[in-house]
Amino acid sequence: MATNVYFTQGRKSEQDLYEDLIIESLKTYGQDVYYIPREVINRDSIFDDESMARFDDAYRIEMYIENTEGFDGEGDLFTKFGVEIRDAATFIVSRRRFLNQVAVNESSVEDPFYRPREGDLIHLPLSNSIFEITKVEDESPFYQLKDLPVFKMRAELFEYSDEDFDTGVEAIDSVEAAHAYQTILTFSSVSGAFAFNENVSQTNSDGNTITGEVVNIDNSDSAALKIFVGHSGGTGEYQPWTTDAVVTGATSGATGTPISVGEDLQDGAMNDSFDTTAQGGDIDFMDFSESNPFGDP
Repeated sequence: MATNVYFTQGRKSEQDLYEDLIIESLKTYGQDVYYIPREVINRDSIFDDESMARFDDAYRIEMYIENTEGFDGEGDLFTKFGVEIRDAATFIVSRRRFLNQVAVNESSVEDPFYRPREGDLIHLPLSNSIFEITKVEDESPFYQLKDLPVFKMRAELFEYSDEDFDTGVEAIDSVEAAHAYQTILTFSSVSGAFAFNENVSQTNSDGNTITGEVVNIDNSDSAALKIFVGHSGGTGEYQPWTTDAVVTGATSGATGTPISVGEDLQDGAMNDSFDTTAQGGDIDFMDFSESNPFGDP
C-alpha cells in the first residue's frame, strides 16, 4: 500500500527550515575552525600516492565537534621511540555553508569540489591543533525529511611531513617554520633584502639549479644574515646548496653568495651525534668501511 498522500516528508520549505535550524545550532554550539584544502603537487602514478603537497588556502567556517568528553583515538602512547599522540575527532559542518564558503572558491570544471575531501586539513584554534580528514560521511543523519543537510568528517591528528603551508594564517603557517627541514644560508653581505615565503634559487657550476622557500630570516647579527630555506629541490640530479654560487630571491630580487651552509635540526635530533660516532668517536657501533654495515658484509 502506498504512503499517505496527505503527509509529505520532502517538502522544500520544511527542508530549508530544518537546515536553517541546523546552521543556527552550529553557529551557537560549534567552534570556528579553518578548513585547509590539500593541493597535490606531484603524484606517484604507480603507487597512486602524493610525493609533495601544498596548502595555500584556509577558510574560516563553523563546525561542531561531536566529541563531548575529549578527543577520540588511542590518546597518548608511550613507546620505545617516544610519546605518540593519536588524538581523533569528528567534525560536523552544514552542507550549505560548506558549499558556499569553501567549495565555490575551490571548485573548477576539471576538478569539481562538492564535498570535504579525505586528506584535507582542519585547524582547531581551541587546542591549536591540526587534524587530517580520514573519512567523510555524507549520509548521516540518514535522509531526515528526505534531505542530507550536513557532512560528518572523521579526522586524526595531522603528522607534518615537510608539506608547504602558505595559508596566510600565522597559527597554521608556523608549523612549517617550526618543523620543516631547513638549510641555513649565512651571508656576510646581500644586495637587497630577502623576503619571507619567497622562493630562492642557486645555479652551480654544472648548470644545475636548486630552489627552496625562505621559511625564516635571522638578521639579529649585524655582521651576518641567515636565511632558513625549506623544501629544497632542483633540476636534474639533486645538488646541495654551495658557497661558490649566487643565491637569488624570485620576488625581492635580492642576491648574495653564502659564506657557509648548514642545517637546522629539530629539538632532540641526534644527527651530529651519530655522525661523530660513526666516524670514529668513542663508541664505534657501525663500521662504514664494510659494503653492508647493517648486515652481513
